[in-house]
Amino acid sequence: MKQYTRTLWQSVLFWTIAMAFFAVFRYYGIFEDSSIKEANGLDINADLRIKVMLFALSGFLMGVIYANIEFGLEKYFSKRFSMGFNIFLSTFLYFLFIVFISTFVRSIANTALGLELNIEFGWWRNSLVFRAAIIYTFIASIVFSFIKIANDKFGKGVFLKMLFGKYREPKEEKRIFMFLDLKSSTTYAEELGHLKYSQLIQDCFLDLNEVVPKYDAEIYQYVGDEAVISWPYKKGLVNNNCVELFFAFTHKLHTKKEYYMKKYGVTPIFKAGLHGGTLMVAEVGIVKKELAYHGDVINTSARIQSECNTYKVSLLISEKLLKNLKIERYLSSKFLGKVLLKGKHNEVSIHTISKV
Repeated sequence: MKQYTRTLWQSVLFWTIAMAFFAVFRYYGIFEDSSIKEANGLDINADLRIKVMLFALSGFLMGVIYANIEFGLEKYFSKRFSMGFNIFLSTFLYFLFIVFISTFVRSIANTALGLELNIEFGWWRNSLVFRAAIIYTFIASIVFSFIKIANDKFGKGVFLKMLFGKYREPKEEKRIFMFLDLKSSTTYAEELGHLKYSQLIQDCFLDLNEVVPKYDAEIYQYVGDEAVISWPYKKGLVNNNCVELFFAFTHKLHTKKEYYMKKYGVTPIFKAGLHGGTLMVAEVGIVKKELAYHGDVINTSARIQSECNTYKVSLLISEKLLKNLKIERYLSSKFLGKVLLKGKHNEVSIHTISKV
């Protein structure tokens, strides 16, 4: 619901503004010649406020429809069909709803403003305005999709910061990192073969992606069978997000146990290491531009995760991070000792957290 709500308000805001701008562009741009008339006889240079309101209403309705189509396709169709089919289906649905919304708004304009806009079936075939709106909507949809993809790639709000060059020079940030790794991955790879094993990892990470947005997390990168997840420090602490995500992902895999056993003959189990603190973030690369995090926090998180096998637990967390969490009644922590992690000079106190 949280993910749907965010998608909805972003879509409604974008399309309302986009269609309001379309009204302004038409008013001051293409049809600035007052002698030009629409096919139905309406003066193109009618009151700008009325045009903006009508197109903004269209944009609002389009935003609602767009969000529901995107959310529905992503949730129910993206895993079942190819990207090409999903694009074709979404384009077809967008066209149908644009026709419906345009007809609905024109009927409102006729009733409320006393206009005589054509709303008979097929009116859009000869409407220059509709053709222009379709082209504009197509371009705006590409822009919106680009922003969404970039936002998903870099994390919420990061794309705009990169666009304005915030990370051209390294910046200091306080973040929490989780290194999430598949247990017994070497054994699985040998038993399943590279194709089946690759499909297993793909399925696991698809399930992970359904969990991540619920806990305000960002996936920093995938490295083979490992995922690196990150939070701004405060967001990771809220409601113990950084810990709850691991238990939610574990539960998700458990509920799909039969699916994994039937398809792969195994039930995937992941181990995780958690640590947080201050590190540097910078924009790197030219051909392939991305954000990179540098500092001891990254290295320590990875080293902590590597100790899971030693202590035979699924989740390890540094004492430094644990002290900032609020352990609830249904959670319990256990001190495992101090370890000298590979490559470090100072010992790190580690704990395991489990559900009671």
